[in-house]
Amino acid sequence: MACPQQSDELIFFVNGKKVIERRADPEELLLNYLRKGLRLTGTKYGCGIGGCGACTVMVSTYDPDSKKIRHFPANSCLLPLCSLNGAAVTTVEGVGNTKTKLHPIQKRLAKCHGSQCGFCTPGMVMSMYSLLRNHPEPTTEQISAALDGNLCRCTGYRPIIDSFSAFSPECCPLAGSRKCCLDQEGGKEKEKEEDLAPEPKRGDRMCSGLCQPEEFQPRDQTQDYIFPPELMRMAEENKGRTLVFTGKRTTWISPVALRELLGLKDKYPNAPLVVGNTSVGTDMKILGICPPLVLYPARVPDLHLVSMADNGIVVGAATRLAQLRGILLDVVPELPAEKTKIYRTLLKQLRTLAGEQIRNLASLGGHIVSRGSTWDLNPVLAAGKAILNLASSDGTRQIPLNDEFLARLPEADLSPKEVVVSVLIPFSEKDEFVSAFRQAERRKNALSVTNSAMQVRFQPGTDIVEDLAILYGGIGYTTVSARVTSQKLRGRNWNEQMLDEACRLVLEEIRIPPSAVGGKVEYRRTLLVGFFFRFYLEVLQGLKDTYPSKYPDLPKENLSALSEYLDYPPQGMQEYQDVDPQQPPRDPVGRPIMHESGIKHATGEAVYCGDISPLDGQLFMAVVTSTRAHAKILSIDSSEALEAPGVVAVVSAADIPGKNGDEHEKVFAEDEILYIGHVICGVVAESYTLAKEATNKVKIEYQDQELILTIEEAIQNNSYFSEEKKIEQGNVEKAFQTVDRILEGESHIGGQKHFYLETNSTIVIPRKEDHEMDIYVSSQDASTVQQLVATTLGVPSNRIRCHTTRVGGAFGGKVTKPPFFAAAAAVAAHKTGCPVRFILEREDDMFINGGRHPFMGKYKVGFMNDGKIKAVDLLYYVNGGCTLDDSEMLIEYVVLKSFNAYDIPNFRCRGRACRTNLPSNTAFRGFGFPQSALSAEMWVSAVADELGLPHEKVREMNMFKTVTLTPFKEEVDPRNLVVCWKECLERSDYYNRRKAIEEYNKQNYWKKKGIAIIPMLFSVGFNATVYHQAAALVNIYLDGSVLVLCGGAELGQGLYTKVSQVASHELKIPLSYIHLFERSTVPIPNAPLTAGSVGSEVNGKAVQNACQTLRKRLEPVIKKNPQGKWEDWIKKAFEESISLSATGFFKGYVTNMDWETGEGHALPYFVFGAGCSEVEIDCLTGDHKNLRTDIVMDACYSINPGIDIGQVEGGFMQGLGLYTQEEIKFSPEGQQYTLGPDTYKIPAVCDVPEQFRIYLLPNTRNPIAIYSSKSMGEAGLFLASSVFFAIKDAVAAARKQRGLNGVFTLDSPLNVARIRMACADHFTEMIPKDEPGTYKPWAIDGN
Repeated sequence: MACPQQSDELIFFVNGKKVIERRADPEELLLNYLRKGLRLTGTKYGCGIGGCGACTVMVSTYDPDSKKIRHFPANSCLLPLCSLNGAAVTTVEGVGNTKTKLHPIQKRLAKCHGSQCGFCTPGMVMSMYSLLRNHPEPTTEQISAALDGNLCRCTGYRPIIDSFSAFSPECCPLAGSRKCCLDQEGGKEKEKEEDLAPEPKRGDRMCSGLCQPEEFQPRDQTQDYIFPPELMRMAEENKGRTLVFTGKRTTWISPVALRELLGLKDKYPNAPLVVGNTSVGTDMKILGICPPLVLYPARVPDLHLVSMADNGIVVGAATRLAQLRGILLDVVPELPAEKTKIYRTLLKQLRTLAGEQIRNLASLGGHIVSRGSTWDLNPVLAAGKAILNLASSDGTRQIPLNDEFLARLPEADLSPKEVVVSVLIPFSEKDEFVSAFRQAERRKNALSVTNSAMQVRFQPGTDIVEDLAILYGGIGYTTVSARVTSQKLRGRNWNEQMLDEACRLVLEEIRIPPSAVGGKVEYRRTLLVGFFFRFYLEVLQGLKDTYPSKYPDLPKENLSALSEYLDYPPQGMQEYQDVDPQQPPRDPVGRPIMHESGIKHATGEAVYCGDISPLDGQLFMAVVTSTRAHAKILSIDSSEALEAPGVVAVVSAADIPGKNGDEHEKVFAEDEILYIGHVICGVVAESYTLAKEATNKVKIEYQDQELILTIEEAIQNNSYFSEEKKIEQGNVEKAFQTVDRILEGESHIGGQKHFYLETNSTIVIPRKEDHEMDIYVSSQDASTVQQLVATTLGVPSNRIRCHTTRVGGAFGGKVTKPPFFAAAAAVAAHKTGCPVRFILEREDDMFINGGRHPFMGKYKVGFMNDGKIKAVDLLYYVNGGCTLDDSEMLIEYVVLKSFNAYDIPNFRCRGRACRTNLPSNTAFRGFGFPQSALSAEMWVSAVADELGLPHEKVREMNMFKTVTLTPFKEEVDPRNLVVCWKECLERSDYYNRRKAIEEYNKQNYWKKKGIAIIPMLFSVGFNATVYHQAAALVNIYLDGSVLVLCGGAELGQGLYTKVSQVASHELKIPLSYIHLFERSTVPIPNAPLTAGSVGSEVNGKAVQNACQTLRKRLEPVIKKNPQGKWEDWIKKAFEESISLSATGFFKGYVTNMDWETGEGHALPYFVFGAGCSEVEIDCLTGDHKNLRTDIVMDACYSINPGIDIGQVEGGFMQGLGLYTQEEIKFSPEGQQYTLGPDTYKIPAVCDVPEQFRIYLLPNTRNPIAIYSSKSMGEAGLFLASSVFFAIKDAVAAARKQRGLNGVFTLDSPLNVARIRMACADHFTEMIPKDEPGTYKPWAIDGN
């Protein structure tokens, strides 16, 4: 293809400054340009496909025809730089910063504890900022919708919504002040008890709320950048000027007239048209496609025209989806309702389609022509008989947007030379009804599992079908039509006989093979008929509304099938105990101090590993990974890669000067491949793009070996990592002989990906002497990074310096793997002598790394008829993946925590970690407890079901209540467990709500509510003292400022904030005097990993020790001048040669476990809690809505209630993903499918409970930890199981109403498919069933 060679200047503005790019590359995306070209690193890389929102910026454009300025949020990771000519871009740095002035958005978000790790925060700020520029007083609904495209893995979203809601006039001005009705509901004051805790002391008042809107300054619009007048003039001048940008491989042409566009398309028929780049861009990234020429038609006025025709609305093909929404919202109120049925249906689908950023980029024409099977608008347009207006150099024509077009049949498609100019969306008619349905793994910003649109037109005034269209998406590779079914049903009356016939015909015509891509085959078959049933009812209701006297009311039991869930902004309530009124105001301990980096998070000034400025001569590394799950490496040929442009070296095991990894895992695979994704070698080049491209040129020959992928296969092949772990008390066998009943069963719990927003990142800088290296790494364990790099290079550890400023989320996933990534990069740096930057893309990060261990449990429970459990025998397995990693320690924790909160007199648990050919699974928040405790609740729930007793009664009956011993002989005082349980029952109003739910369920057949309350006995820390030790260094400078260094890493959990509070309290100086330095192995050697919930408290102990040493040294000086200032004391101490630097050390909590005897003091202390959740499920689709959650936690004396409550909420939302949503899928060959936010769905804003209430139990103490505190880092996660069991409760109600009263089991995650199929009914019975073993499934059962 011959392409034009000339190139124009690209002119745009960024944060009010003009940018001129004379050699704009059409392949370059805005995100890369901002970060690498302009060094604006506040905009983050999170996924690269527009799915997480971390890269959000605001784009402002001027239309010279309408004279209007448009502001919109956009994913900079998808936005081609060449599309920005004449635009103004605002990044988080341009919104506000610490050097000039903070924007109220940034200040509120930080003060309301809306950031933890902070990596997603700039994107959140930009989404909200874009909303405010368009709607200065937004509704709370608009605020929630603005965040549809933003993901957060830390906070749980509630504080983000709280901070932004203060901009809405709908926000209660009394919120958080204890005067709001929500604050007061269920609240009560506690009588003051005797305070047994060491200082600081607690007050007797409960505080409500962490976000105080009345404290906030109003928005100052003068702070916003005006749209540059120069760009307005340029837009006017360039209206008739074609722009051409020529890169190395691609040319970008931006025509200004339709005729010109058609001429280009005639000349270059295979050139793609790009408007928003949301489809072509992702294909280019994922498939590696690079078209030689791209046409950008967004400046062609004809493609933006909107007009009203006699038979409908004509919408230009380049109209963005957000603009289409605005057009329809304007049109619908102005037209008769009977004409707007299609438009209202489109609006309904637009509410949940993608996120706001994508809706503002994607065009209507692009959405139509790309024809993704799961695209939600295309079926609606096809059902509504939309017409495509096409044009080419040969002329114009119209074609129907129908099922044949969507199936890409040649006779119904546009030719390569044609473009879609506009779309005619017809008016609906009086006797016509149109509906659309979708079901996804997440309600918003998620591709549909299945979608559908249906249209029926009746003979006027009758219910006789004249025309019918039934379309489904997500069934195959294209949208499909039940054309035969529609034809056969014409002339039929709209009644139950027709419904039955329609369901039968649809299932005969639309066949989903058992090996269909995407899996969930039986569920999707059920949706085929479930969607039609809902359409049938909606039409009946429509007929009744149209002809009230002619048609009867719908049967009462079917009314609940009509309503679909609407999303309401979550409301939260947080209660915690205030500090003692006598506590000095400068003393921060016990106060909800905002995160020490909160402001920097919100302004984009917080520096992460990948934000470090480019280094002179730096190189980039990309890795070559295995395409086989288990094989021998026969040969590695890197010759072609070495000849590729920009490639400097290829590094492999042969280049390692020292040891290749450790005894369990290698840095580079040598002889054997253990899983798909196993790192074989690294390509080092002058840019990451060149390195990545060259990885495809490395040729590897394999010899396949036998595969083991699942727990069941591992058991069959006796494939384990270590010996069985066991704890036991009482006489289990004898007890089984004395009980009334025995119940046996299995529990299956899927794995979970960490999905930290910051991917694994390492920068290695070799020094010129003594084999020294500096390593900047995003890790929870810098010491192990140091040690492994040293052994890999064959040098002493004192030559390797590791640094971690902050980590953008970790959750256990950055403990064991970062050392290997750093070692690989260090080998590259050693070989080349240059700095090496190794930052994983999202897909590679999920591809190479494992996650939470999938779990299978077998239980045998003996119990009495009153519900008392007398004996339990458990056999637990976890899928450890291909290397040991943390699997042996994890199975120990699974066994140690297997009883949760239940005191079972005769108890035995055994556990094994299985070795398979999947990515090596590793530590994850909760570390075994979320699996084993959920399994415990499953067998307790099964007992209650078997006896027909209330679940809460059986749980309470079997809970620990008095001081006793665990099955491994550690003492536990559970009295606060009982208090938490009772407090949660009372605060949640459990029994009254239970009655209301039972009444609701009687009245609603297709919607069911459920409620569950779950106790928790969680043990923090490690079962070895060595992991609890901590060290610190505190330096006081002559100006009185204090520098604190400790061995803990700031992961977003607020460790640095709490440590600063400790130092402030101990030194008795304001927080402003104190600064925390990055985690470094230079001042603090040999520090253990930051994990197990205890990082803040053990490092706080070490800092406390150092500060107390310093304060003691200063005592003589202070006594001589008690009225003096801190600065005076420090200067005097220096003059008297008193050391102003001190190390601190904490030996650690003493723990031990003897696995020979199964006894020990295995864990430091216990955290008690209880959670109650209420949900509503849709029995037709499996969708569910989280209505309310109440959590009571025994946090004892919280050092920082803001941080602790944030940890509880964030952990809860992560647990919600584990138990109800997140699924990891592998092919039967071991290929992972779930590699990004498009295929792996973590919870979003739409998943937060509508009412989310946290209560920290007052007047309790923990004499072990610093200031009598307790860690909240992991405990909240398990309490999301209350949602799991609330869903199960709702499913049980549905099954009972359908005559299914027996005990049933539900596996985790309890997703839409499992919920729907458990609500068995005549629809689930009528679908075809496939016999396991008769086909090859698309995905294996990873449990």
